[in-house]
Amino acid sequence: MLRSLLLLLCLIAISAVTAQETLSGKVVDDEQTPIIGAYILLLNQKTHTHSNAFGEFILDGVKAGDTLQVSSVGFKTQLVAISDLNSKIKIKLADENYRINEVVISQDVNAIHQISKIDLIKNPVVSSQEVLRSVPGLFIGQHAGGGKAEQIFLRGFDIDHGTDIAISVEGMPVNMVSHAHGQGYADLHFIIPETIEDIDYNKGPYYANRGNLNTAGYIDFRLKNRAKENLLGIEIGNFNSSRFSGILSLLSTENTDVYVAGEYLQTDGPFESSQNFDRINIMTRMHTTLADNSTITATLSHFSSEWDASGQIPVRSVEAGDITRFGAIDDTEGGQTSRSNAMLSYNKSISESTYVNSNLYYSRYEFELFSNFTFFLRNPEVGDQIVQREKRDLFGFQSEINHSTTLAGRPALLQGGIGLRNDEVRDNELSDSQNRQTLIRRRQFGDVKEVNYFAYAMVEWDFGNLTINPGLRYDQFQYEYYDRLATLYDPRSDQASVITPKLNLLYNLNRNAQIFLKTGVGFHSNDTRVVLQADTEEGFAPRAYGVDLGTIWKPTDRLLANVALWYLNSEQEFVYVGDEGIVEPSGQSLRYGIDLSMRYQATDWLYLTTDWTYTNPRSVDEPEGADYIPLAPIWTGTAGLSISKDALDIGLQMRYLGDRPANEDYSITANGYTILDANASYRWKSLTFSLNLDNVLDVEWDETQFATESRLFNETESTEEIHFTPGAPRFLRASVQYRF
Repeated sequence: MLRSLLLLLCLIAISAVTAQETLSGKVVDDEQTPIIGAYILLLNQKTHTHSNAFGEFILDGVKAGDTLQVSSVGFKTQLVAISDLNSKIKIKLADENYRINEVVISQDVNAIHQISKIDLIKNPVVSSQEVLRSVPGLFIGQHAGGGKAEQIFLRGFDIDHGTDIAISVEGMPVNMVSHAHGQGYADLHFIIPETIEDIDYNKGPYYANRGNLNTAGYIDFRLKNRAKENLLGIEIGNFNSSRFSGILSLLSTENTDVYVAGEYLQTDGPFESSQNFDRINIMTRMHTTLADNSTITATLSHFSSEWDASGQIPVRSVEAGDITRFGAIDDTEGGQTSRSNAMLSYNKSISESTYVNSNLYYSRYEFELFSNFTFFLRNPEVGDQIVQREKRDLFGFQSEINHSTTLAGRPALLQGGIGLRNDEVRDNELSDSQNRQTLIRRRQFGDVKEVNYFAYAMVEWDFGNLTINPGLRYDQFQYEYYDRLATLYDPRSDQASVITPKLNLLYNLNRNAQIFLKTGVGFHSNDTRVVLQADTEEGFAPRAYGVDLGTIWKPTDRLLANVALWYLNSEQEFVYVGDEGIVEPSGQSLRYGIDLSMRYQATDWLYLTTDWTYTNPRSVDEPEGADYIPLAPIWTGTAGLSISKDALDIGLQMRYLGDRPANEDYSITANGYTILDANASYRWKSLTFSLNLDNVLDVEWDETQFATESRLFNETESTEEIHFTPGAPRFLRASVQYRF
């Protein structure tokens, strides 16, 4: 397989030199900004292509007199008659209020991406909570005062904080491997919502350019390259909540844009013990186009946050009247974290058919978290509070070549990439503590170095209505751990590799319907300490084998639907449990289910959405009745409507998470919930006034739940039952934004 990967990479390089001459062009908007991913269809032959990272495209087989149909979400579709094949054409698309009837279902492996583009246009992300909720079928829960990364649920996975979903921003990883609190920990709070331009996401392990942790899916956030207008905003709400935000353009010329964005957020939350939560974000971004049409984008950002938390409380304490739903057993939980990022992207245009995209990134990260899950179970005198800490330097790069050519007389897009990721973690710690002040005992304390080298190649091969997309990926890991609790200096190290093939088939019945079959192998790596403790390659990166069979379909001009039947077999749900500092292998698992997404534009001003998922998650190695996977979601659903009429926008959103097992034999249930949120905004001249009402019906709901064995101070025996963090009651926020 490794030889096949090298052969594909060589084929890409050779084809870049031997590509044939053809019609070339560029797609831009009204302000001459390149439109990426525009769909260009040659009407008479039904062949197509897409605009690349520079807005450029090439198309074979075009003759004088032919007509192109050019479309992109958020722009008016345009027909272009071709008269001159000897010169490069420029196609300008006009902005247009979004209409589903303009959508063309492209012959693209990631055609489902159009749904997220639609949603961002109709419902822009306005809070950090909504950043992840914007992915169809993904649910989140917060259980530590707002500053901890959210718990994630997707495709029957309780992903914890990121064990089985690869999350990135502009190609920079968000997930932290070998993290003090658990493998794959992904804290997205450093993103300022107003700076998000696009969200590239997909489900399943089917994409060769996505590696570690991409089993249930991946998400890549794209940021704005320019500030089209300056913005200042202020928001106030219940629970002493406030938020200040702004985007200011520092420079805007024909070739260069520079802007700065900032955010400050504070809240006490609905809890009896104040959260004292505050977060600050600042980012500056520069994007410039060079004389050869290449582009350079540089981004600097800093984020810091601190908070107090009431933790997960036991049901028995609430039922006995000892505390309320918003009370606490140990209100000294909480923490602080920070992350500083530097990102550099260079898109080099080699020819009209070939370009290279390279990304370089560096992060300085610090983390400290105090938790108490079992209260007085282990330490009856002082309590079971633990502290988890680390300091990390993360750096890496990825370089990818994209080349449009012909293979066996058919159009093909060849892609190949190489890269590395290097994590150097100092003072990775799990210790017993008391009241955040006293360190009682260090249970784990050491330094981690983990390096991931990778290479991949893939082809999108166009056979008319059929697109074939094979891919192959190679990852090599190097692990090193220095246990600073050991008597002697004896760092341990090891290395291992994994090869993961992919094959996707797409068949477009017409411009309104696509059937797809996606297959592939993915993996999630384990914590460095787990790998070195096992002393074998077998458990370092358990594979996940997946299949998706589905369709993207426009049955009418105003209705867009996506349905997928899927299957995923994981060799081992084998993760490091950071809360307890132990290894917990849970054996092989099997999941299958169905995803349904629909977008319906009833009129030009009324837009309806719904996303539903059903999953059957089971442990393969356990007997029937004891094979449930704790906290794995079974039913999830969302529905919403948005009204855009002149200067008025109104939205209503519902989200539903069904009951699910909290332990292996389903003797304990994590209760589901249905929540309704509403929002309205009105634009007057340069001002936008908004109201957001979360939990409109003031439902009592539990945002996160765990089956936990604990003992209270006055108890002689422990009890295993649901421990929960209550969801917020009705929560009103009012804001005003000034654009200039």
